[in-house]
Amino acid sequence: MKQVMVVRTDIKMGKGKIAAQCCHAAIGAYKQADKEKIRKWENEAYAKVVLKAPTLQDLYNLREIARANGVAYYLVTDAGRTQLPKSTVTVLGLGPDEDDVLDKITGDLKLL
Repeated sequence: MKQVMVVRTDIKMGKGKIAAQCCHAAIGAYKQADKEKIRKWENEAYAKVVLKAPTLQDLYNLREIARANGVAYYLVTDAGRTQLPKSTVTVLGLGPDEDDVLDKITGDLKLL
């Protein structure tokens, strides 16, 4: 079991901004997840992986694959208070879910 955050790399975000956006994605996806999957994930290691995707369209495509496979997801849209313009989509959170399920969606992506 794990949770995956996919960060856009075509926009400029500082390390702190990326961390904050990943936190939003993790919490948002967690709130959407199946309660049994949450319990199983919580009883394991709470694994989280942060990956990178080159474009906004990549996040949208991954979201659609997740939706089609019944994987909880959350797409973070920035409020525009600091580094980014309002409504900039930054990170896609997925899961928690089974490793093999998430690997089918994100297995081709590289670590951030």
